[in-house]
Amino acid sequence: MSQHKELEAYREQMRQCVKCGTCRAHCPVFAELGKEAAVARGKVSLAQALLDGDIDMDRRLVADISRCLACGRCVKECPNLVPTDAIVLAARRQIVRRKGLSWFGRGVSTVLRRPRLMQWLARLGSAMSFLAFRRVPRGSGLRLRFPAPFIDPERTLPAPAKRPFRSRHPELLPGTPGKPTVAFFTGCMINHVYPEIGEAVLACLRALGFTVVIPKGQGCCGLPALCAGDGATAAQLADRNLAALSRPAPDFIVTACASCHSGLTQYFAELGPEHEGLAEKVLDIHTLLVEQGLAERLEKLPRRETCRTVTYHIPCHLRQPRWVKAPQQLLAALPGVHFVPMPNADACCGLGGTFSVYHYDTSRQIGARKAAGIQASGADLVATACPGCIVQLQDSLNHAGLPQQAVHVLELVAEALPGLTAPSPGARG
Repeated sequence: MSQHKELEAYREQMRQCVKCGTCRAHCPVFAELGKEAAVARGKVSLAQALLDGDIDMDRRLVADISRCLACGRCVKECPNLVPTDAIVLAARRQIVRRKGLSWFGRGVSTVLRRPRLMQWLARLGSAMSFLAFRRVPRGSGLRLRFPAPFIDPERTLPAPAKRPFRSRHPELLPGTPGKPTVAFFTGCMINHVYPEIGEAVLACLRALGFTVVIPKGQGCCGLPALCAGDGATAAQLADRNLAALSRPAPDFIVTACASCHSGLTQYFAELGPEHEGLAEKVLDIHTLLVEQGLAERLEKLPRRETCRTVTYHIPCHLRQPRWVKAPQQLLAALPGVHFVPMPNADACCGLGGTFSVYHYDTSRQIGARKAAGIQASGADLVATACPGCIVQLQDSLNHAGLPQQAVHVLELVAEALPGLTAPSPGARG
């Protein structure tokens, strides 16, 4: 089985941290907590002490290492490009190897390794939603609070879908002869929570004539397990996806989730040549659609008299310049959308996977800043390219008492395609 790097492999890169403090100005967690252990240089110092055996692996160390969103902002701004996010994840793996997984981490890994169990739990959650969920007084009636273990009772969550996305379609959807074959990596959120985003993906790909493969053997990208420190499960899932996505030999592999994109590229390319080769085929779908001329096609559609004002939240895992423009180009080209920028559009929303479970109060504080930015934009909708960000953004808007809805960019794009009947963005289920 494949294996991620040990903490020892990052020793030289840790030495490159000169403790200049540039990271302090850019870390969203430090902005809320103001503690040295919360910022990148503090994390590097802790990881180095852990590696050298100069620190006890106690509860405080575990908590400090867990206070990282893995948003990569510190890496982007670091003069020496110290990969603090990768170092933190390696430190978490080392902690787990010595202390074992937390109860929450065990639960996450158990579910991720067993797709049928995940599907059963999602169906149970959907079937029991009218009993287990209680409706949020303000905002959309489709946004719900769910009393679940480890989840803060104030966290608002969408109900699971009644039927998973992948069970709704055959594995192969033929397209126009001569057009590329695209494998669609759905990820967990689209498959079990937001199948309407998956339908939008299919609408866009088929509008361009692609043959679409939805591999049945695919599973979670593994990033949640990696963030929890469970490198073994993360690598197992990566190997499973490698087999599932390689079998149809697609021209491209597309993701509609920023976290999944990161999982299949940045974090799993290091697992070996085969994983690296797979990563080279992975594209964020917005980039592919723009490269294939969909933005120009949308610009030619008849303009509408009334438009919704839409802003865009840039997911942390799609913050690099080559991925930032495409979603905004698509939004700006839509006939029924007035696109406006958001203050600090690339600021982290505060989700961070397991971070928002262990540190929901801090996550909520970071999200409140994002909600304020959405409000300041004057937008009716905030679009993004990550289902996880949608959950966090909507939770932040709900707590702020704001009426805006969080949607996926492709929901708006699919709605605009001629002859397409699509559910109105915001109508989840």
